[in-house]
Amino acid sequence: MTPILIDITRLVYRRLSHTLPTGIDRVSIEYLRHYGGRARAVLGFGPFSAVMSAADSARLFRAVADPASPAGLLLLTAIAKAILWRWLALDVAGSFLFNTGHIGLENRFHAWALRWRGARPIVVVHDLIPITHPEYCRPGERARHVARMTCAARISAGVVANSHHTLEVLTGFCREHGLPMPPAIVARLAHGLPSLPPGPRPLAAPYFVILGTIEPRKNHWMLLQLWRRLVDAHGDRAPRLVVIGQRGWECENVVDLLERCQQLQGIVIEHSRCTDAELVTWLHHAQALLFASFAEGYGLPAAEALSLGVPVIASELPVFREIAGDVPEYADPLDGQRWEALVTDYAQPNSPLRAAQLARMHRFHQSTWPEHFERVDALLTRLDNAPLVAITAGQAEAVSRPGE
Repeated sequence: MTPILIDITRLVYRRLSHTLPTGIDRVSIEYLRHYGGRARAVLGFGPFSAVMSAADSARLFRAVADPASPAGLLLLTAIAKAILWRWLALDVAGSFLFNTGHIGLENRFHAWALRWRGARPIVVVHDLIPITHPEYCRPGERARHVARMTCAARISAGVVANSHHTLEVLTGFCREHGLPMPPAIVARLAHGLPSLPPGPRPLAAPYFVILGTIEPRKNHWMLLQLWRRLVDAHGDRAPRLVVIGQRGWECENVVDLLERCQQLQGIVIEHSRCTDAELVTWLHHAQALLFASFAEGYGLPAAEALSLGVPVIASELPVFREIAGDVPEYADPLDGQRWEALVTDYAQPNSPLRAAQLARMHRFHQSTWPEHFERVDALLTRLDNAPLVAITAGQAEAVSRPGE
């Protein structure tokens, strides 16, 4: 069986910074659960990568997969080992090296030492949003993501895309920049919520949920303005809005509304740190999940809600149609009047639109992680029949120069 390496640098960093898992982190954790029994952990330091022992890898995989575990000392010890000597243990010829979180790919020498010794990178590509929609991202993120995707195209033995939409965008990027397109598959994602019974209803009033990091792309601002209008029209009888997610970047206008808008106090409820069990309860009792994003690579919150039988009102995006078909209610992310009309209808006890979506729910195919990894394993089997290609320093240098 071909050895597996999994780069856990992103997960280690986020555990040390006490940051709750994002959608990308949840995907990375599923890779640990699937391959962890036969994989070794990798920590990246620019062109150098430390391959941890089997025993240390098992401890690290358990630590980063459980956000509640007190893992600080273990992680710091592992980093010290990696820096001092584990980067010298590089018996990795023929191994598959998974990068599941885009981390480190902006470095033109990413995993150079491992690749030079015969490791074959497999990159999981989540989205190209910083390239296609840089206006919704941090300053400078477009250039960094161009470097990441350029690196992925040039060094990957194979690519796993989370959707046909993501693969189409990546293929177009490679074509535009004259880059090779590695062997690629589409492996849809499954939700990572635990199979727990929901708790009692947390609010007596009807409520809706927004799930995701607070950032410009998620369109919280439009929904909060919508809620101001609902409060103006209905006062305390307005439905509640539950905002679940950590505060991200360039979201000051949203934070101002959350903290200082008197009309929204007690009507809009913010939960920045929500456990999985709490999330199951909040979603289960909601009138609907609201997903008003301007762009997505996949959209795990929609899959999570639909898998729990919870209606979804979503932006009219190709990727949502791909993963959910005609089950959700769709609206243009800029059409505030339609969003308001849908929310008003879905808030009613006998909402006809909500009842119609519940009737459509049987059409939703819930992707599973076994299905995902069946496709990934098939890719690895196919690549095992391809010859190993060692790289040179000159090839590594070329990674960061798109189009040459």
